[in-house]
Amino acid sequence: MKKYVAEFIGTFVLVFMGCGTAMLVGCDAASGSGYLLTALAFGLSIVAEAYSIGNVSGCHVNPAVTLGVYMSGGMDKKDVAPYMISQVLGAFLGSACLAVIFTLGGVEDKTGGFGANALAGVNGNAFAGLLTEIILTFIFVLTILGVTSKKFNHGNLAGLIIGLTLTFVHIVGIGLTGTSVNPARSIAPAIFAACTGNAAPLAALWVFIVGPLVGGALAAVVYNNLIAAD
Repeated sequence: MKKYVAEFIGTFVLVFMGCGTAMLVGCDAASGSGYLLTALAFGLSIVAEAYSIGNVSGCHVNPAVTLGVYMSGGMDKKDVAPYMISQVLGAFLGSACLAVIFTLGGVEDKTGGFGANALAGVNGNAFAGLLTEIILTFIFVLTILGVTSKKFNHGNLAGLIIGLTLTFVHIVGIGLTGTSVNPARSIAPAIFAACTGNAAPLAALWVFIVGPLVGGALAAVVYNNLIAAD
C-alpha cells in the first residue's frame, strides 16, 4: 500500500506544480519564459519526487512509465493496475486543488483549460499529435529504463537525469501538443476543462492516452532487445 500512496502523492505533485505553472504563466511558444518555466516545472517535479518517493515506489507517477517498467521486467504484474489507478487519482487531486485555488483566488488560467493537452500546435491533426506523443514518450521512458538499469551505476544521478529528460521533451513538445507523455497527467485536466465548458481537450484525450502508452511499450521493447540483452 505504501507504494500506491507514494505514486498518488507523486502524481499529485507533478500535476499541481506542472499544470499549475502552465496555468499561471501560459505556455505559448511565443512566450519564451512561460514556455521554459512550464518545462522546468514538470522536470523539477520529477527530480523532487525521485529523491523523496523514489525509494518507496520507484517514482513512476506515469502509467506509460509503469507499462514500460513492467514490460522490461522491473515490477510485478499485480502492481501494474494499482500503480496506474493511484497515478490517475493523484492527478485528479492535483487538478482539483488547482481548480479551488484559481477559482477562490480569482486567478486567470492562461491555458484556458487547467493545463490540459491539446492538438492546437499541430493544427488539430490527430495523427501528428499521436506521433509526437509516441516519440516523446519513447525518448523519456527509454531514458528511465536505461538510467535505472542494474547494468549501469548512475547512483544518485538517476533522478536528476530523468527530470532533465522530462524538461528536454517538454521543450519541443509544448508547442505541438502541450507535452503529455503521461496519460494520468492528461486525463484529469481534460475532464476539469470539460466541466468548465472547454470540451476540446476531452475530445482529443485518446491521443494522450494511446500515444504515451505506445511510446512506453516501444521503449521497453527496444530496451529489452538493445540494452538489457547486450
